[in-house]
Parts: sequence; C-alpha cells; structure tokens
Amino acid sequence: MSNLYRSAISARVAKFPAMPPTHAPWAEGDVEGEDEDEANDSLSALPGSGLGPPAMPAHRTVKPKPPNPKYAPISASGFFSDALQVAVPSRKLDFRTYYTPPKLAGGTVFVCHHGAGYSGTSFACMAQEVGALTGGMCGVLAIDARRHGKTTATEGADDDLSIDTLVDDFCAVVSTVFPDVASTPSLLLVGHSMGGAVIVRSCPRLQEKKYRITGVCVLDVVEGSAVDALPHMHSLLNARPEGFGSIEEAIEWHVSTNTITNPTSARVSIPSTICASDDGAVHPYTWRTPLRSTAPYWLSWFQGLSASFLAARTARLLVLAGTDRLDKELMIGQMQGRFQMVVVPGVGHMLHEDDPTRIAEILVEFWKRNERVIVGVKKVGEA
Repeated sequence: MSNLYRSAISARVAKFPAMPPTHAPWAEGDVEGEDEDEANDSLSALPGSGLGPPAMPAHRTVKPKPPNPKYAPISASGFFSDALQVAVPSRKLDFRTYYTPPKLAGGTVFVCHHGAGYSGTSFACMAQEVGALTGGMCGVLAIDARRHGKTTATEGADDDLSIDTLVDDFCAVVSTVFPDVASTPSLLLVGHSMGGAVIVRSCPRLQEKKYRITGVCVLDVVEGSAVDALPHMHSLLNARPEGFGSIEEAIEWHVSTNTITNPTSARVSIPSTICASDDGAVHPYTWRTPLRSTAPYWLSWFQGLSASFLAARTARLLVLAGTDRLDKELMIGQMQGRFQMVVVPGVGHMLHEDDPTRIAEILVEFWKRNERVIVGVKKVGEA
C-alpha cells in the first residue's frame, strides 16, 4: 500500500486498458478460481461516494481471443499441504484456508491475511520458501477473507468489510483452527496492505486468549500514505478492466501491467480473484471482489493503524516496497527503535508475490531473532 499513492496519481495518465476444519482434497487439475457458481458483483460506482470520476462504461464489446498457455493457471496444491474449509457458525461463514503445518515440534505458524481484492493464494510462493528456509520448522496458514477467494457465506450477506468485522473473522478462524491454546504453536502474524490493518488489531485479542504471538509483520502499508491515497482510488480503479475473456487473460493483464511482476505467483494467485460472470456475453469473468464497492470501509482499515502497530505487545516488523515516507507516529517510533523496518528495492505493492524468496528471508530472519532459535541455547524457563 505504500506505493498506492504513486499508483493512484499515475493511473490518471495510464494507457493500459464450531466445526473442526475439513479437508478440501486437492484434485488433479484443481486450480483456484475454476468454480463457476460464485456470484457476480458489479463494478459500478458507488452512489454519492464522491470519490473520483464515474466508472468506465458498463458495457463494451470485447473481442474474444484464445487463452495464452503461457499464463495458464497453476494449482495452489503445489505450494500448500492442504486446502481447508473452516466452518465458523458464529460468523456465518465457511472460510477457505491454505495450510502447511510445521513438521517439527516447537515450530511456528505464520498466519497470513491478504490485501483487498486478493486471497490467501497470494502467499503461496512465499509459503513454499518459508518451509524450505526453515527446514519445515515453520508452517504457513493463509486465509481468504469474507467476500474474497473461496470463502462463502452460509447465512445472510457477507458484504460488511469494516475493520472490526474483519478482525472478528480473523480471530474466529484462528480459534477454530487452533482450539487448544496450550498445544498451539507460536504464531507469527503477517498482513499485506488491508491485511496488515487486520493482524495488528487482532494481536491483542489473540493474546487475551493466551495465544503466544511471536510478532506482527506488516507488508507495504503506512497509514499516512494510505489515507492520502484514498481520494484518488477511483481514478486508479478506472484504469482496471471490468472483466476478462478468460482466466489466462486476467493473469496476463496483471503481469503485463506490472501489478504482479512474478508470472509464476500470478498464475497461482489471480484465478481466485476472479469469478464467472453472469453477463458472460460481455465479460466471461469479472472481479470476485470489486474494490469500488468496498469504498465505505477504506478509511476504517487504515485510520489508527500506526498507533495500533506501535501498541502491539510483541515484536514488530514493517516491510516496504521501495522508499516511502513514514507518518509522524511511525517516524518517531522508528527513531525510538520500537520496530524493525526493511525496505525491499525492485518490487511493487505485491512485494510478497514479486519477490517471495526475499520476503520469506526477511520474515524468517525476524522469526529467528524473536524466537531465539539458537542451537544449544535453551529459552528462559526451560529445564
């Protein structure tokens, strides 16, 4: 999100067009996003939103073209051990999660929350790297938020994306997947953009339930930059297509526009961000979560983020894509040494997809430092 303000400005001149969790077995050829029964959402502008110019025309003739095999979807089964459907009756939702558990006792689980419009599969390549770098001592649990990916409502509407609701959802999923706090591995909370706002506010709630939180890791979001960018968001969204002729076309658009510069990651993550359209004659596929419709919640996601981050009673890490200005609270906090900050050059807003190896290295180094994983040295209190 730290690049959001720059992206918003450049978009104006852009020329490109409790039940326990149950396994959802990986089937051969199973690719996230192939389901054709998910409801289509409109990309029309929000009435009276006052944010930016009107949306692109609702109907345009789209000349179909054959799918490009170079951008064929890749199943997430090669990156996670399991796809889990986690039923949470209290939230009236059936959450899709992706999980690779730690292979060793005393390990840690990186619990990941994606940004707006994306899904848990955006952490797929990074999850694979985390497992390799730690020899399986760390696992990864990635969650699809409500109205995202393959998470579905079991009753009523699921269109409330306010920060309080997202935090309630996140904590409920963690409590359902790990019902026995005493036997739960330590948890490292990782959130990208909107997900960063969710995990820092979830941290104290989970600690109250006695979960051991190793740290909170926020990926590419700064409150000041995010709030400054909000008035320009509709201009940015106007540069996005309303839909696509195929899943391959959607993947190609993300790669060709440098929204995601890593084609492999895009082939895994993008299929779950689109769904079959009700108006297939115009666009066979459209956005699973139209970002314009989430506008009422944008301010709630980011307002107060810096204070919540600095107040977290655990180790804190901020990873940014390129240089970006910190707001006053973070600048003071950095000078006081209250959190670790790493700037990663050569990546965009989707930094964990653009360079999953480097982001995994940063997270693993942070985990080692705060878990004090040193051979032959016991932790305080160990016999």
